[in-house]
Amino acid sequence: MESGIPPFRGKNGLWNKYDPTFIEIDFFYKNSKKSWELIKEIFYDCFGKAKPNAAHHALAIMGQKGLLQAVITQNIDNLHQKAGNQEVYEFHGSSQNLVCVKCSEKYHFLEIDLTVLPPECKSCGGLLKPDFVFFGEPIPEPANSKSFMEAKLADVFLVIGTTGEIMPACLIPPLAKENGAVIIEVNIKESRYTNRITDIFLQGKATEVMTKLVESLGVTG
Repeated sequence: MESGIPPFRGKNGLWNKYDPTFIEIDFFYKNSKKSWELIKEIFYDCFGKAKPNAAHHALAIMGQKGLLQAVITQNIDNLHQKAGNQEVYEFHGSSQNLVCVKCSEKYHFLEIDLTVLPPECKSCGGLLKPDFVFFGEPIPEPANSKSFMEAKLADVFLVIGTTGEIMPACLIPPLAKENGAVIIEVNIKESRYTNRITDIFLQGKATEVMTKLVESLGVTG
């Protein structure tokens, strides 16, 4: 919520308001107009107004100072990149691009008129789909393999603001732990990781905790 984006799960999550069936891949192909109406409302009209928050900027500073190798994110909003993070693995893809399901042509979403739904490819007239992972789709490469590789190589692994419930992303922090990484968890409340793999639990809002963490490391932007 600190960037203007509500969580998907939990008490005030989007899935309490919307039935997530609209981003199941089979539903999308069979009911593309209905699916796109909700996609536009949530991911472009609402999420499109979001801005990077202090936690995004803190990670960017850590990266610039050589204290952070990469960011692995389940978010599809491009806010890590907007904050200045350079090495970002978008595990669930990105809403920034649309891809043609027929010819695989890609477009930045601003190139496409989303007042006409469902949007069509300028090259072949095929159906355009947001370039993020729908239910029933595989994790994209190379984000998938690079994310797991970073987990194997990490000395310290930050886990920020996740419940740890989504497969296969939830397997990444345990892999880091298995390979000797110290797990630092930043969360408002305990997750499925807290009493299993977390070494240091920093309870609080990501913006507040990450700002203090950067200050304690003695680095500034």
